[in-house]
Amino acid sequence: MPQKKNSKIMVFGTFDGVHKGHLNFFRQARALGRHPFLVVSIARDKNVKKIKGKLPFFGERRRAGLVKDTGLADKVVLGGLRRHIPHIKKERPDIIALGYDQSAYIKDLDRELKGAGLSVTVTRLKPYKEKKYKNSILRAKNSRKRG
Repeated sequence: MPQKKNSKIMVFGTFDGVHKGHLNFFRQARALGRHPFLVVSIARDKNVKKIKGKLPFFGERRRAGLVKDTGLADKVVLGGLRRHIPHIKKERPDIIALGYDQSAYIKDLDRELKGAGLSVTVTRLKPYKEKKYKNSILRAKNSRKRG
């Protein structure tokens, strides 16, 4: 993908405890633009529960703070409570970078973006040691160590 000059790149996720996989995700997203501005959207607690069937370990504001602390995001925002398109429209990204395993809300994403009058390139990023750096795997390992 050719790099744009001042690209606003938007990523989405739960980020329930930041690990090396998340850091790689942010770096991959930033690499999509020559002078990138990375917006990280943190999934709202109620949406995480709806998608994953359980609340995240950390609350949404704490998760936002963890992402801010990485220094890799230029802006950290809380996601939309009901719908994702108005939230995206407010930020007006040039690029949306999706994680390799993200499936919620993306089935009709291109069509929804066009319908909202947004011209956005949607790309999928590569996994970083997908069998090792995923919160569900890391938590399972930690609980076995404690048990």
